[in-house]
Amino acid sequence: MDRPLDHVARIQAEWARERPDLDVGPQGVIGRLHRLAGLLTEQLCLVYRRYGLSEGEFDVLAALRRAGEPFERAPGELAARTMVTTGAMTKRIDRLERNGLVTRRRSAVDGRGRVVALTRAGRELIDQAFTDHMSNERRLLDALPPGEAAHLERLLTSWLGRVEPPPGG
Repeated sequence: MDRPLDHVARIQAEWARERPDLDVGPQGVIGRLHRLAGLLTEQLCLVYRRYGLSEGEFDVLAALRRAGEPFERAPGELAARTMVTTGAMTKRIDRLERNGLVTRRRSAVDGRGRVVALTRAGRELIDQAFTDHMSNERRLLDALPPGEAAHLERLLTSWLGRVEPPPGG
């Protein structure tokens, strides 16, 4: 028995009917990746919300934690490591600071610059949240057999390497 068409396959069939002159094959990959990304993001955000964080706030805390002792970075560096604008970064930092998870101070290197640092509460929160985040990612990935997951990682790594601009470029 054939499986019913998934959402993307139904869209492809409609476009193929309406525009038989176009190759709608790319939608099979791009459309499914797009849908999967949305569904995965929903599942990831469940963990972030459990800790009172948005996805962006989790990213900021994680970037600070990954920096290692003393768990601080300049706002511009945080923006680059989380792929957001400095304006969006400011809003995230403001909220995290109000919640006692980060502090801001003048840079010792450049008196005009600022440095954002994790507080003790921020470090404890991101350590707990990241532990749960990794368990959640494992749960999501376990929907695939290990060999398929490894193959998918290789394919995505290869494709991303061809599409993503090089660092600093």
